Amino acid sequence: MNWKTLEFDQLSARELYVVLRARSAVFVVEQSHVCLDPDGRDEQALHVFAVEDMARPMPVLAYARVQPGDSEDPEVTIDKVLTSPLRRGDGTAEMLIERVLEAAVERWPGRATRVSAPLDLRGFYEQFGFRKTEGPYLEHGVPFIGLTRQLRGAAARFGSRRRERGDASFVDTFELL
Repeated sequence: MNWKTLEFDQLSARELYVVLRARSAVFVVEQSHVCLDPDGRDEQALHVFAVEDMARPMPVLAYARVQPGDSEDPEVTIDKVLTSPLRRGDGTAEMLIERVLEAAVERWPGRATRVSAPLDLRGFYEQFGFRKTEGPYLEHGVPFIGLTRQLRGAAARFGSRRRERGDASFVDTFELL
């Protein structure tokens, strides 16, 4: 598994294509989110992902987009989080979130991080120090909650509150990627 953390301008045409294909496969096809996935926010974001064998049509194993926030809302936002159905439940999702949090702390130190997630993934995000801040609310017909992770010095390191993988919730779906 090859992990990458790249800004938009650093993505090769092939990398951008496989990322957008993976996002479409999971969000549009698998989860039936009818939306325009390339939403105009990719160019300002950091893209964290794992690939394996770029010659395959679907090489993306995990992906998340990290947005820096702005002067009005300085929180770092994590969205478009996905794991290939082939890698769900094997620790890949945890590795993804660890890498995302490392990148966020490195690039935007001192900022809180937030994520909007399906309600049944609350425990997964709580193992990384996220706490529920809003919701539940419906998004694409599914109950979602907003979670925020505040930084509190050295204790806020990404892995300091991590539980064992057996305590996390994983969703097993059909093999798409």
